[in-house]
Amino acid sequence: MRSGKTAFILTDLISKIYQKQFSDNKLPTQRDLASSYHVSRFTVQKVMKQLQNIGLVTAIQGDGIYIRDKALDNPMVYNSLTEVSYRELSSRMLFLNEIVAGTELGSIFNLSPDDKIWQFQRIRIVNYEISQIETSYMPVKLFPDLNRETIEDSIQNYVLKKGFKISHYMTAYHPTLLSKQESELLNCKKNTPAMSITSRGILKDGTIYIYSNISAIHYECTYVIPFNKEVYKGRRK
Repeated sequence: MRSGKTAFILTDLISKIYQKQFSDNKLPTQRDLASSYHVSRFTVQKVMKQLQNIGLVTAIQGDGIYIRDKALDNPMVYNSLTEVSYRELSSRMLFLNEIVAGTELGSIFNLSPDDKIWQFQRIRIVNYEISQIETSYMPVKLFPDLNRETIEDSIQNYVLKKGFKISHYMTAYHPTLLSKQESELLNCKKNTPAMSITSRGILKDGTIYIYSNISAIHYECTYVIPFNKEVYKGRRK
């Protein structure tokens, strides 16, 4: 979880990057940023690391920190996990089952209720602290060899290596309270506030490749999205 000052600097720099306030796409030096925000260089270094982890900037040794080419071409969403490098993130599988899809999951994946899907649960660990419980589902016919090693590594990497092209994710958020079982896994008290996240991963051809339900603590999320004039006009009618 970011401190208040670190969070402010991170958000402020992202805002300034999208406002194109930095000439030659180069950020000020760490010394100048520390002076401008009245913080230590250590705090600035933490922010720079987060900006690199979410893919907005790149550091060139001996030259400085630059905004990445095409980094501003797409809407951006970053959260408590996407700003963490894979070196600091690990997963531990709790179970993996092959089940029949049933009506609801069959509808989500456009499958017959009798088709087989994988059901797995894993915990996500950031800097040695359990921060999320994820229960996910994937079609067996697309991923017949799904296993523990893949689940504890990277699902996205596994999907891409199989030649699939990931298009986008549809994600819904709502606040919740942890159940007794969730609180035990997350080492929290029952009814601790958390974020419930439901997500569908969609391939380029429109196929849903994964459906996930996540309970997360210490969750933070920031969006940078384009203004949709047509939606705005429709809401004004």
